[in-house]
Amino acid sequence: MKEAAVVQDVSVSYDRDEVIRNLTFSVRMGEFFIIAGPNGSGKSTLLKTLAGLLRPSRGRISLFGRSLESYGRRRLSHTVAYMPQTVPLDFPFTVAEVVLMGRSPHLGLFQLEGRTDMEKAREAMERTHVAHLAGRPMDRLSGGERQRVFLAQALCQEPRLLLLDEPTAALDLKHQVHLMDLLEELRGDKEITIVMVTHDINLAAMYGDTVLLLKDGRSVSLGPPAEVLTFDALEAAYGCVVLVDESPLGRFPRITPVPRRYLGKD
Repeated sequence: MKEAAVVQDVSVSYDRDEVIRNLTFSVRMGEFFIIAGPNGSGKSTLLKTLAGLLRPSRGRISLFGRSLESYGRRRLSHTVAYMPQTVPLDFPFTVAEVVLMGRSPHLGLFQLEGRTDMEKAREAMERTHVAHLAGRPMDRLSGGERQRVFLAQALCQEPRLLLLDEPTAALDLKHQVHLMDLLEELRGDKEITIVMVTHDINLAAMYGDTVLLLKDGRSVSLGPPAEVLTFDALEAAYGCVVLVDESPLGRFPRITPVPRRYLGKD
């Protein structure tokens, strides 16, 4: 299978502080690739680097067979959509206006959105269950509603690679499952490769084809969820005791944090 992204011996630094250290991995085209790990492990930094927002201090990244450095901003925006954890709302745009911003890479200079762009926006809003909010200002939405709107914007962009930083963080259980199911569908009918950062280890286990477990900017483990999300690897990454067994839903792990009172400690 062809590779959507290849990361070769990549390190990323803020000033002299090395946040990502010598990472090497690849993401296959059409894969659901999940990055997990504790706070401060470098997950968001890695995602920003894949999006071209940060430059590696060492190493090389290629997307779809060409160096990331060779992409101009316009070409990259045709290829990659990046959804950060939070997006500032400085102006009260409506939901429809925000989603239509995803069409910007497909428009010429001073070109206005046309019928096709409107249809793409409508489709994206329907798929993310925000079509009924189209005329509402963004500053009047809940956190979960905003998350779904920004996902709609990313889908409207029609990327080949979708980078998502904690997209389920503000969602209730129903919308978490709906969003993850939607992402799974997109891999098939839209042929999108997905790289997602999450703190939810059980979502990673259920939906991920491959999981990269980070700690202190280094890889603890990389591979299928059943091989990565083990007791030893999770204890090494998070420094706490967890129970790992097989989910009753299928052959993937189920992870349960163990409270201190069940360990016989004060």
